[in-house]
Amino acid sequence: MLTDIWTVMRKELKEIANVRERIGLIGILFMIVTFGILLPWQMGRSWIESPITLIYWAWLPLFQVITVVADSFAGERERHTLETLLASRLPDQAILFGKLLAALTYGVGLTWISLLVGLITINLVHSPGSLIFYPPDVAFAVLSISLLSGGLAAGAGVLVSLRAKTVQQVTQLLSIAVMLLIFLPTFGLQMLPAAWQERLLKSVANWDVTQTVLTAIVVLVVIDSILIGAAMRRFQRTRLISE
Repeated sequence: MLTDIWTVMRKELKEIANVRERIGLIGILFMIVTFGILLPWQMGRSWIESPITLIYWAWLPLFQVITVVADSFAGERERHTLETLLASRLPDQAILFGKLLAALTYGVGLTWISLLVGLITINLVHSPGSLIFYPPDVAFAVLSISLLSGGLAAGAGVLVSLRAKTVQQVTQLLSIAVMLLIFLPTFGLQMLPAAWQERLLKSVANWDVTQTVLTAIVVLVVIDSILIGAAMRRFQRTRLISE
């Protein structure tokens, strides 16, 4: 099974690399420069020490995974290669998890590269003379949240891509979902009365960071598991071929 998953995953990663090469590397370089050089340069040591940066590392893999996961099944359907793939002897789970893990590897991999570049930037620009590293609790939180956030996008993306007719449909739906996820809480907070906003902000300021991060990890694990489970139930060869 692991060999079959790796076979599908390697095929997907090669296709992702070919697409990125055709589109250009400007977008990828812009992302790495922004999150690996510019922001760490401006924020200094707080970039690797402050829990606030978790917002960036939760947001970034979401968008990176979305850019490729939409093609997982909807793209095969558009190119009329889905029937050939489903007619192969590869197990269902190998096809599903190979595509899911390829998108996750791409999105989270770029995020972690930005993390490493940011650490190098901090040491070159803001080091007091000794090496600076991410504090263990921050490193654990960043790696876990970014991985699970990418898993959220990958699970949802594969599930939607199984149903959609075109890549554009998947991309639009996932982009709208992410935008709502980000902007609804922001605008919702602004619509509250000033007294409620102040009370809510004071409550958030008193949260225990470690407990909050652990709660977020548990919630993401549950949601990711539900999405992947739904995708596994949805993946039926005869049904996919007939659609």
